[in-house]
Amino acid sequence: MAISKNYEVTERWLHHSHINTQQYKNLYKESVENPDLFWSKQAEEFIDWGKKWKEVSKTNMQDGQVAWFLGATLNVAQNCLDRHLQTKSDKIAIIWEGDEPNQQENISYKELHKRVCKLANGLKARGISKGDRVCIYLPMVPEAAIAMLACARIGAIHSVVFGGFSPQSLRDRIQDSNCCAV
Repeated sequence: MAISKNYEVTERWLHHSHINTQQYKNLYKESVENPDLFWSKQAEEFIDWGKKWKEVSKTNMQDGQVAWFLGATLNVAQNCLDRHLQTKSDKIAIIWEGDEPNQQENISYKELHKRVCKLANGLKARGISKGDRVCIYLPMVPEAAIAMLACARIGAIHSVVFGGFSPQSLRDRIQDSNCCAV
């Protein structure tokens, strides 16, 4: 038998919360009673869309099909970076801690945006464009996230492989994904 324990929210946390208990209950109720309206409002408030959706959701549980925001387009890199530049450009976007105690880096939104755009332009200069597949073969360093965001910025599809794979597994994954760049 699982024991469930409730913990009261401290005043300190309440002070920094975006919503209070009643607002949470109202949001939860709306999410259950009218999910399309609820998610439509959330999507409008928290995501920048390139093209708005025609339909919020479409489900066919008999066939196991679920689709959200049909007809909509967005750019992940724009939502992760660009939309924050006006208000958070000097705030930290990535805190990276390496394996060694002296390996660390704090990257601001402005610096991250600059590095992502530089790599995205480098990929484009090499002829990589929307729909192309790029294999990212990097350890857990900031450049891995930068590479993923750069691919998203130009519409390229990224596949991540890690050094822990055998040479045969690396070859198979890279060839199977039909990547045009590693």
